[in-house]
Amino acid sequence: MSVVEIVDHPLIQHKISLLRDRRTGTKEFRDMVSEVSTLLCYEATRDLPLEEVEVETPIALARTKVLAGRKLALVPILRAGLGMVDGMLNLIPAAKVGHIGLYRNEETLEPVEYYCKLPKDIAEREVIVLDPMLATGSSAADAITMIKQRGAKHIKFIGLIAAPEGMKVLHAAHPDVDIYVAALDEKLNEKGYIVPGLGDAGDRIFGTK
Repeated sequence: MSVVEIVDHPLIQHKISLLRDRRTGTKEFRDMVSEVSTLLCYEATRDLPLEEVEVETPIALARTKVLAGRKLALVPILRAGLGMVDGMLNLIPAAKVGHIGLYRNEETLEPVEYYCKLPKDIAEREVIVLDPMLATGSSAADAITMIKQRGAKHIKFIGLIAAPEGMKVLHAAHPDVDIYVAALDEKLNEKGYIVPGLGDAGDRIFGTK
């Protein structure tokens, strides 16, 4: 059974409040997106398998544990998902990174694909899809469909803020995908933006508005 988790760690909630603030500047916003992504990655990787090894400390031999070698891939949805990559790589630096480009048709609010580049061995990897805002859910659902079509079977989604509508759409489309977000907000407005949300994450990360 898949996991749907609203990660309520105090550090995450504090940083989400700062991200919501319209007065938060581009650099600070970008840094905090990366920091929250690191914390969410910590929660989402709790189930990574371990194996026991023997290491020599300065005092004696120790039986201890290391990651059991599961291959990971990060797939940000362009462009806002790029803001989450570095924070994730801080914890899992060996992960490969793919990219999926989707933009939202402003009239239909439906995603339109324009780019997809994934690791060749994506089918052998546990994949983490990244997008700060889970709004309508269509982009995330379509991106995960694209990844599954290339053979991946173990997929998680990590976002910062979700709308109930987006959460419902993603879970209905991919009930096998674990979902981790920092906040579940009230609703979508008529333009498909999350309320209260934090505005356009891509514009605020890259300073384009």
